[in-house]
Amino acid sequence: MSRKAKELSALEVGRLTKPGHHAVGGVAGLYLYVNDTSARSWVLRVMVGAKRRHMGLGGFPDVSLAQAREKARNARGDVSAGADPIHQRTLAASALRAQQATEVTFEQAAESYIEAHGDVWKNPKHRAQWRSTLSTYAYPTMGKLLVRDVSQEHVLNVLEPIWKIKTETATRLRGRIESVLDWATVRKYRSGENPARWKGHLDKLLPAPGKLQKVEHYKALPLDELSAFMRSLRTQNGIASEALEFAVLTAARSGEVRGALWQEMDLTNAIWTIPADRMKAGREHRVPLSEAAMEVLLTQPKGSGGALVFPAPRGGTLSDMTLTAVMRRMQVNAVPHGFRSTFRDWCSECTHYPRDLAEQALAHAIESKVEAAYRRGDALEKRRQMMEDWAIFCFQEMN
Repeated sequence: MSRKAKELSALEVGRLTKPGHHAVGGVAGLYLYVNDTSARSWVLRVMVGAKRRHMGLGGFPDVSLAQAREKARNARGDVSAGADPIHQRTLAASALRAQQATEVTFEQAAESYIEAHGDVWKNPKHRAQWRSTLSTYAYPTMGKLLVRDVSQEHVLNVLEPIWKIKTETATRLRGRIESVLDWATVRKYRSGENPARWKGHLDKLLPAPGKLQKVEHYKALPLDELSAFMRSLRTQNGIASEALEFAVLTAARSGEVRGALWQEMDLTNAIWTIPADRMKAGREHRVPLSEAAMEVLLTQPKGSGGALVFPAPRGGTLSDMTLTAVMRRMQVNAVPHGFRSTFRDWCSECTHYPRDLAEQALAHAIESKVEAAYRRGDALEKRRQMMEDWAIFCFQEMN
């Protein structure tokens, strides 16, 4: 057992500045340690079983002499009872670190989920939309909550205010919350069932989205108005009207046309090859160009390979609203994307071209995985005649 030293007063302890261990008395084995930089701390030397242990009790003067003696007595009491206070402290610190490692807020979990999955989202806007919907609707209510504490009531508090008035946004938001909570469960940040799941849970508490919101398709121009529109479009000035005409003739999406590069254009063989990273389905798409579509191209100033075919007047890419503005000036009650529907109507109502050929022209994804696995070609030459006939129809004289 350690020999008891002279019991020093608080004033005497305050004067200890020489580097080394200074016994302060009051409790056997209690020392004030002074290091080479004059920093001082409390140490208890005690035998735990067959081992001599040095137990830190805190720094001086933050821990006073009286407090150090009390801590030392308690530690010696634990040792007498057969416990190892240093091991207990290690276990407690480890448990605290483990607990803190799981204390992730919903916002932190959501941001981690986006970082983990964002690189595989082919559309950069998708990442922005995730953050936007979560920060606008979810974070104010449960962003600072630990993700393990997110409950059904929190999810409903987020969804109910917008479920009936912004149904599509709310539906996507629910799915995103569900994905974040699933991720958090797998990462061991929470346990139990997902309070944002739909089937068998929220479908019992919220009305089905399909019952609330009628699907609104893009406004399309009727077939019998197409020819007059196209002739009028050619009287409009500006790069936007030319981009719109090219979009109609190729049945392409607005974004595909606005982002078209000269390096994608094979003017010799009249083929436009849109790379996979610019396609909604994530697959390369070849478009056979009709004579009318080639005329539009050949009127554009030829740029370098990486240059846009239809650049904005001040540089950069045309906005989607620029094409819409052309139609508004023409007082047409339709939108640019609607011409894809007009093309599809023409294929089914005015021609004998097979359905799958029209779907290929629109670059629609094949729903059947079996059919997709067996389809190797893109029927480019078969589609070439179809696009030529479409161009003729677009400018034909109507009775």
